[in-house]
Amino acid sequence: MDFDFVFFGQTCLKYKTPVEVFAGLTEIYEKRKKELPKANKQLVGKIQDEVSLHYSGPNTNKMHQHNFLPTDLLQWFYSVFKHYLDWNKINTFNMNINSIWVNEMKSNEYNPIHIHQGKLWTGLSSVMVMKLPSNYGVEYSAESKPMNGRLQISGASAGQFAKTDYSPNVQLGDFYVFPYDMRHCVYPFNGTKDKRRTLVCNVDVDYDPVASRTASEVLK
Repeated sequence: MDFDFVFFGQTCLKYKTPVEVFAGLTEIYEKRKKELPKANKQLVGKIQDEVSLHYSGPNTNKMHQHNFLPTDLLQWFYSVFKHYLDWNKINTFNMNINSIWVNEMKSNEYNPIHIHQGKLWTGLSSVMVMKLPSNYGVEYSAESKPMNGRLQISGASAGQFAKTDYSPNVQLGDFYVFPYDMRHCVYPFNGTKDKRRTLVCNVDVDYDPVASRTASEVLK
């Protein structure tokens, strides 16, 4: 069957983190965890261990500007976000990494459904999978559709035949990128002392939505 692909809605793209980037981020986090600023005050997660690696927003009583990451790692994040915007045909934009932090979830902790923002309301967020528990505990019902510890992303598009809920079977090194206003959550797991570690990067995107309209290029 011959067809053209036309997508009207927001996208979530999955990337694979390069080994050297994954190792660099893990080393910085594990060696400097005790000195990293606590991020709990400005996050919605019901998670005890949330620490910040980078913050370029305004100084507040919740967080002050800091950076624990080398230039090469920051440039990798920029390259991924630029690819996302290019793939979505956003033609003219300026990016600034607002914040990068690590969530380390223990049994029964969770992240309620939420959206993100930085200095701007427009931008991209992300989830990098850095560590997974060996098991997620007891599924109290519907064992054939496990949800313990799952990331769930809910798209903003609506209407018949729209796919609005995405709950991937995440693997180490997966890096999911999606718009600030795409709602998402992480469900709790239970019955293990293992931890679930993810890294989040928020990048503000200043762009002209009118200038970025490329509907004429979608179908040829």
